[in-house]
Amino acid sequence: MELLASAGDAFNLDMLIGLLTSTPFPIAFAGGLFPALIWLWFFLREDRKNPEPKLLIMLAFIAGMIVVVAALFIEKWLAGVISGGLILIIAWSATEEILKYFAAAVSVLWRPFDDEPIDPMIYMITVALGFAAFETGLFLLKPIDAGNVAGTILTTNLRFMGAALLHVISSAAIGVALGLAFYRSFWVKAAYLCTGIVVATALHTLFNYFIINNKDGTILFVFFFVWLGVIVLFLLFEKVRKITRPLFINPNLKGRTSNKPYVSIANKR
Repeated sequence: MELLASAGDAFNLDMLIGLLTSTPFPIAFAGGLFPALIWLWFFLREDRKNPEPKLLIMLAFIAGMIVVVAALFIEKWLAGVISGGLILIIAWSATEEILKYFAAAVSVLWRPFDDEPIDPMIYMITVALGFAAFETGLFLLKPIDAGNVAGTILTTNLRFMGAALLHVISSAAIGVALGLAFYRSFWVKAAYLCTGIVVATALHTLFNYFIINNKDGTILFVFFFVWLGVIVLFLLFEKVRKITRPLFINPNLKGRTSNKPYVSIANKR
């Protein structure tokens, strides 16, 4: 997380409390919240035919904000045991992706409303936007406190078009994995989940690596990468949306499900 990288060893609980109780925090929080809500409204339209309960959407969003605090402290600990470089960036990225999945799993994914393959995608994206909203608010504290209006606007726009969407894409990778395995066995779901977390971590690592090691032309490449990911995400929405519940189980498929009816020879007349 770039925020932790800038704070360094100075970050601790007292510093966090000071940030959250500072005068500019409400403004910074609003600056992170409203762009995230715009993206949330945009992505929830993908599930408008059978929308999730608004209370659960709000719960998932708040859960995403809460785990930002856990991410900060875990990532500080990782920075103390890993010397730095790419390995640390991977560890930070994996931490955030696992925590976002944990937030979704604890708050909403176990509930009966998670009843169709597209639902995990919606909930993971909602958690990701909650995470991005709180993280962006923390980023905005410094320019707002310094009275840097231009810096505040630039930071908000860059995170609205870049970091927030990166969180959406990476978390959606986990949601896609859960959606593809929605009607499969427990172990198949577990394998898909692990694959989704690996993909999400890889995407997040690439983004963070290029942002931290910013060079001429890198930002444009990163934004192209992010928006290409958004296009792929909408294609995956359509793929997951078409997944239907298998109605029959054919014993000849060794436990695999099939949409084609199985008729036993013993039942034939």
